[in-house]
Amino acid sequence: MNKNIILCGVGGQGTVLASRLISAAAMKEGIPVQSAETIGMAQRGGSVFSHIRLGENVHTPMIGLGQADLILGFELGETVRQLPYLKEGGRVITADKAVMPVTASLAGGYDPDAMHAYLQQNVADFTLVPAEKALAELGSPKVLNLLLLGYASGSLGLSEDSLLAAIRENVPQKFLELNLKAFQYAK
Repeated sequence: MNKNIILCGVGGQGTVLASRLISAAAMKEGIPVQSAETIGMAQRGGSVFSHIRLGENVHTPMIGLGQADLILGFELGETVRQLPYLKEGGRVITADKAVMPVTASLAGGYDPDAMHAYLQQNVADFTLVPAEKALAELGSPKVLNLLLLGYASGSLGLSEDSLLAAIRENVPQKFLELNLKAFQYAK
């Protein structure tokens, strides 16, 4: 099994933790994994993306253009920016949550509705996660990463047991119950 996954969002959304949870779950299953994160110009608000490559004969963590099986988007604009990496027939799962990245605020012209429409028109396998509603029901905006991971769990090529074990081992105990609830939200 080989799988190329890109996670993208802005700083403060938990993209890096989600990447680490996927990698930890893969290692639990004995699947070779390579990953790399790029963190933007600001800790909060800058562009963040992770490349994760699972499987045999993976010699670099970076995914080439047109090679990603899945793009997991934490923010609409960042999801659109990563689309050149999606392979034909690849899947995009993204939050409906729009958080204007710092770079977009400097350039002007940020339209979440246009980005949603663009994704809908250009990606055959597209899922828009009702993140705003879900996070309100969960009572915390800080579990977007686990919410999206739950929505993507069937597309990762990993067992739910491995993902749950990775969550239990890597999320601090005081936040564990809420994070598990977020992960299970879509089920």
